[in-house]
Amino acid sequence: MPSSQPFSITLKNGEEVKVNDHVYCSPSWGVRDGTPYSIARIMEFLPSQGTPTFDKDGKRNEPITRVRLAWYYRPSDVSDRTVADSRLLLAAIYSEVCELSQLRSKCYVLHRDRISDLAGWKKRPDRFYFTRLFDPWLRKEFEVIPAVTVRNVPEHIREVLISRYEYIVAEREVVPDLTDDLRLCDTCEKWCPPAESLQCDRCKKFFHMECVNPPMLSKPSRGYGWTCAPCSRAHEEEVEGHEVRHVTPVAPKPKTNAPAARGRGRPRKDKVLAEKEENVEIKHFKMWPFRYFGLYTFAEDTLDPDDLIFPRAATRVGPKYQANVPPGPGVSDRPADVEERGGDATIEVLSLVNEMLPAEVEALERQKQLLTRNDKLKCSVDWLTEVTFRLTQAWINKREFSSVSMRSPMRLQKWKKSETRYTDKEWSAEEVAAFEDAIQMHGAELRAVRDEVGTRSMPEVVRFYGHWKNMKLGEENKRIRAARASGIDEKADSITREATPDDDDTSIVMEPPRNVICGACRTRESEVWWKAPKGLPSSVLCDNCGLSWRKYADLNVRPIREETVTKSKAGEKREGTPLNGNQAKRAKTASSQSTPPPVAPQLRCVACQRNGPIGKVLRCKQCQFRVHATACGVNPDPATIESWVCDLCQNEKTLEASLNPDCLLCPRMRRDPKKKLIYPPPDSYLRACKPTEGQAWVHVLCSVFIPEITFSDATRLRLVEGVSAIPQYRWQNNCTLCDREDGAVIQCSECPAEYHVSCAWKHGHKFGFEVQPVKHSRREAATTVDWKGNVGQMVPSVVCKGHVGHKRQMYDICDTNDLGESALQVYCRNYKQAPVAQTHGLLRKARRLDKILNANGDVSSVVSADNESTQSAAEPHCYRCQTEFSPFFHEVTNTAQGDAKSWLCHKCHAETRKSYPVIIGLGAS
Repeated sequence: MPSSQPFSITLKNGEEVKVNDHVYCSPSWGVRDGTPYSIARIMEFLPSQGTPTFDKDGKRNEPITRVRLAWYYRPSDVSDRTVADSRLLLAAIYSEVCELSQLRSKCYVLHRDRISDLAGWKKRPDRFYFTRLFDPWLRKEFEVIPAVTVRNVPEHIREVLISRYEYIVAEREVVPDLTDDLRLCDTCEKWCPPAESLQCDRCKKFFHMECVNPPMLSKPSRGYGWTCAPCSRAHEEEVEGHEVRHVTPVAPKPKTNAPAARGRGRPRKDKVLAEKEENVEIKHFKMWPFRYFGLYTFAEDTLDPDDLIFPRAATRVGPKYQANVPPGPGVSDRPADVEERGGDATIEVLSLVNEMLPAEVEALERQKQLLTRNDKLKCSVDWLTEVTFRLTQAWINKREFSSVSMRSPMRLQKWKKSETRYTDKEWSAEEVAAFEDAIQMHGAELRAVRDEVGTRSMPEVVRFYGHWKNMKLGEENKRIRAARASGIDEKADSITREATPDDDDTSIVMEPPRNVICGACRTRESEVWWKAPKGLPSSVLCDNCGLSWRKYADLNVRPIREETVTKSKAGEKREGTPLNGNQAKRAKTASSQSTPPPVAPQLRCVACQRNGPIGKVLRCKQCQFRVHATACGVNPDPATIESWVCDLCQNEKTLEASLNPDCLLCPRMRRDPKKKLIYPPPDSYLRACKPTEGQAWVHVLCSVFIPEITFSDATRLRLVEGVSAIPQYRWQNNCTLCDREDGAVIQCSECPAEYHVSCAWKHGHKFGFEVQPVKHSRREAATTVDWKGNVGQMVPSVVCKGHVGHKRQMYDICDTNDLGESALQVYCRNYKQAPVAQTHGLLRKARRLDKILNANGDVSSVVSADNESTQSAAEPHCYRCQTEFSPFFHEVTNTAQGDAKSWLCHKCHAETRKSYPVIIGLGAS
């Protein structure tokens, strides 16, 4: 049995590592071609190849020359996306055996949930963290969550998961289901697996798909909900009874796996806590700290200790992927001359030694020894298989074993028409040399090896490769046994092992050239110079940049600025050069080689937190507010980009709108008048405001995500209209985040929670747009858009940050299509544009006020309720000037038409109010 004491190894730099420690691993600089170090976890230490790890007495065989490592990936290794955090890694269930000499130094890798102070953790050297796992075979990323957070599984399965593993690997959409409370079917009161259960959209209870009546064969399509029978009946009764809308109940605060929020201020530097986090014990089962438990896992299979822990994908076996082609007309199922497979006529018996008598088996073994005197043939699998087959055929045909001969290498198989060799021809010395050279050049790529050999077929190359590996392994084992028998085990092993050069010997520049300069930071002073990867202006890196590249794969390359020495006059002197210096010599200091173009400066948008070049991301010259131009309705002029100011800062000079920047749709903010702070703050997207038709202000975010709001110019998001048309219930319901009544609220797309738009943005809720499919019967009436290949109706959605695994495909506010238009622009242009071509702004406002007055039962409404009138009440017109457009129509008695009731526009009424008596109107004297 192996020893229970932890086994450790001392690296070349003096650090001591043991199993489950994390290390940097890398071959020599020339082999890895300038790539950074790899990061891995030590799974076990191994002796030389062919030697068991432990001997019969349970002692570890030495010397230790190899190590099994579990790899981590960097995000840049698996995708082309840029990740600003150089300490972020991707775990993997993938291991390899490497030489012990490839270990460079020790590092620390922890899951995000194990780190209390992430900012402090990343400031320390050799510290990394991970939150996700990458599967190199599926080419897909999975979420990694602590096993103790999994609650929606039966108790005995949960206990097994927690006792064996530290983390669970699952798809992102499954994490909310796994971390939820235990879900029981409301009908049978048994556990509801997420893949086999339904949730009612009204009562939020769970049911097995086979427990509902009638049973459900599949879940509803994306975008559709399901309600149980009692809730469906209750909803029908509410619709038939025309019941008023009830106040939406306040939803409970969603659960989240995020770490608890810390207090404001600088974090306390607790060295004792940091050391505890570095030395925390992680549970491992069969050398792995996590296993897959996602969409394609059966919960009961996790009880089996031999169950595979790797991520899985959907099966491709079944009628969905395989076609059942019926036979053609007039074609029988099977030709008459073809026998059914599996019978005695279609199989070939290779051996029946198990049915022979003991005396016959002894005679067979004696004859086998007499057929050859070559010891290699007696150990050859091909020869043993063929001789057993021929002796069995003689026994079946009741012939003597002595009649069997192995002189001919040819044999006739039942399913072949001609004779074939039972073993390959002997490889010549030239063929073996060509094979070994190809193996050294191409490795195990046997197709390339076959092309190098040229005289052998692919099956022959594959078979010889197996024999060749066994031969090399046998030679190594023979050499090890001879060394052990002579008592020089360690010396013999050190002689047979090829030493791997140390990284310091191959990647450190011992004699740097004169006028050396770092290829990244452009410094000229460094105690140690490292070789630089390809593609940099210089072939060396300073000590800081060299270690940063090797450990963190992070290089901040400073662009080379074009020198202007050649353009300057000969008599002009550059700063820092001696006045009496040689002019020709100083002119040579200018860079004559081609230099890469300077990197365009980037600005970070406060709406999407992504970088973009100046022009796409604008920065206010006065308050430093930074946002994408497409997210605030600005069509920038390239000549005035540097002097652009936001709407609020511009209003301070023009005074076209109110100086009070408070949003009409949000609760009133309580601010200290003594503190002169910029409001809204420029580091938030809520700084983007637009004026209303009443010269007040509204957040762009509020005006877009409240459906009743429109714009007179949707391309520039100006002027905001429709504040008075917002339904009363939006103003009456309390916000679930700030618990205030003032302000208009919206509802979460996943739960009944209601909140202000600005409160949702401050709390980190997800804002975006989704394209919902439209039925064929409604496509003519509905406005559809084509966004990145998805055709449907674009709908704004806000999802609480607790709904981590929602299945909505949401596009971010600043996401752009092929034309460079953002999702916010496309939505506003198609759904937020007011009908300015048909009506005037005052008339649109008057009509909105009319609707409010009609809803309140005002008798002075301009729309007549008199059913006896011959004119249309919905479209009054002035009988004097015949216009149909006016901010207000006055009902008068027209004496020219026999005291009939007519309408006057407001202009005509003002001009003739002394001549015509006013019956109904605000202008009556």
